[in-house]
Amino acid sequence: QVQLVESGGGLVQAGGSLRLSCAASGRTFGSATMGWFRQAPGKEREFVARISWSGDFTYYTDSVKGRFTVSRDNAKNTVYLQMNSLKPEDTAVYYCAAGPSWSGHATTYNYWGQGTQVTVSS
Repeated sequence: QVQLVESGGGLVQAGGSLRLSCAASGRTFGSATMGWFRQAPGKEREFVARISWSGDFTYYTDSVKGRFTVSRDNAKNTVYLQMNSLKPEDTAVYYCAAGPSWSGHATTYNYWGQGTQVTVSS
């Protein structure tokens, strides 16, 4: 069982930065792939980034490559999403998720946080 709690969302101007954190509880965190997803109003939830259990491998959706960085600290049971050069189209509720496999499909993630709102003003 893994419980996830996101934090760090907020309102920022275009071009600004935010760092999201996702604190996890549960013994399986260290072996889980951690993913970040987002859902904008009226849109489906979409994959943003993921990181392997070791932190050695990361993957990003094209729209955030070069701007977002996912990282994890297994000693602190926390995964991060550093978001730079934010754009209004990045506005969404951001969710972290944990799953057993290396996948960007939301259905493969077993555990989800409650989400944190990110709003980017133009």
